[in-house]
Amino acid sequence: MELIALAREQAEREASARVELDRIAAERREAAREEQESREALARQEEEERASAALLEAGRLERERLDAVRREQEAARQEAIQQELARQEQARQEQARQEQSRQEQARHEQARLEEAQREQERAKQAQAQATQAPAQQGPADRGQAAQLAPRAERLRAIAEQLARESGGRDRASSAPGVPPSTVSGLRRGWLFGRSDPNQDLVQYAQAMGRKIELNRTLDMVREVVKQPHTQPVVTVAVRADGSVEKITFETSSGVAAIDDGIRKIIASQAPYGPFPPALARQYDVVEIRRTWLFDVAVRLQ
Repeated sequence: MELIALAREQAEREASARVELDRIAAERREAAREEQESREALARQEEEERASAALLEAGRLERERLDAVRREQEAARQEAIQQELARQEQARQEQARQEQSRQEQARHEQARLEEAQREQERAKQAQAQATQAPAQQGPADRGQAAQLAPRAERLRAIAEQLARESGGRDRASSAPGVPPSTVSGLRRGWLFGRSDPNQDLVQYAQAMGRKIELNRTLDMVREVVKQPHTQPVVTVAVRADGSVEKITFETSSGVAAIDDGIRKIIASQAPYGPFPPALARQYDVVEIRRTWLFDVAVRLQ
């Protein structure tokens, strides 16, 4: 009986041990499951935080991009405004320069007319003195008259020429599009800006400017224009056959080498082509004024 009791007791202990082992194993599995769930929850939280941070960063970058676009647009708008103001100011100054040139030309013309009238009056007086009756003159008077006669004849010829020019100007003023001639007898036209009612003159000036700008003329002054200088304003008088009559610096660059270089550039590109028939019917010489700029090429404004 004792053996049976001992066996039963041993079996109970073993069964109890197995139950305990099963319980411990179950607790371990539960702890492992809870730990896995915790890790997964933490990973989900970290992923959500990363996604939220990425979304915030994307929003910040988009706001910065939009701000940069707005700043660029505003800067472009301001630049366009400044360019337009500069263009208007340049147009105003050019109009003022043209008006001043027209007034100066009118003053010169008026002064020349007055001088012509005075010369004509002096010629008449000299002619009258030279043609006095010999009976009214003594030997000394006749000698003086002989000396005055050539001068009187010269003054009379000058007066007649000026009178003819004056008549030509009067006829030109009543016939639009026909320019007056000058003392030399040459019909001259002037272009002080880029715009003018005379499109034949504007187109010839544009062709002349393109020839200077497009033919690598900067090489002739590339080194000297690195010196500080004023933007030169130059008037070029061109004859009907395209040859250069004269070069006038209205405003010097302040650097003799640059001014000399401009003269060489103008001379190197001459002749500039004969006047088209429509322009040749109007002028014998045209004077074209431009401001010279130097950057990657020669620019005429």
